[in-house]
Amino acid sequence: MREPHELDGVDALVIPGGESTVIGRLLRLAEMWEPLAERLAGGLPVLGTCAGLILLASEIVDGRSDQEKLDAIDVTVRRNGFGRQVDSFETSLDVRGVAEPVAAAFIRAPRIERVGREVEVLAELDGEPVLVRQGPALGATFHPEVAGDPHVHELLLSALARSG
Repeated sequence: MREPHELDGVDALVIPGGESTVIGRLLRLAEMWEPLAERLAGGLPVLGTCAGLILLASEIVDGRSDQEKLDAIDVTVRRNGFGRQVDSFETSLDVRGVAEPVAAAFIRAPRIERVGREVEVLAELDGEPVLVRQGPALGATFHPEVAGDPHVHELLLSALARSG
């Protein structure tokens, strides 16, 4: 997608990892920020992984002072909370509603420091939330696609089925 009107044909969205401030700036440059925020507020199913979760959060710690948020999930996230690139790791997680462990890669991953009342924690790592859901919005501090595990994306498809 490169034009705001293209969002009209989108039924669900994945906001991937990368650099959250760069993704935000690109959304602004393409004049996609407001249309995307409106679609999310209207219930568009979305999955934000790593930087995508940072954009979906209601509060960002250690972000840029001018960094904007889409405010789709009531969480506070800390950028690079799990450390730098050298601290990256893979593990398996027990995810609520998924029968088998889910493979997860943590790469310069954010940490969820606060979870709002309406947010459901779907997975934890060492007692900390790493996969959350608020309505049709999912947020993962990790990259499920790096490990090749489809389960988190299937949760997004379930949200799509419920919304349709």
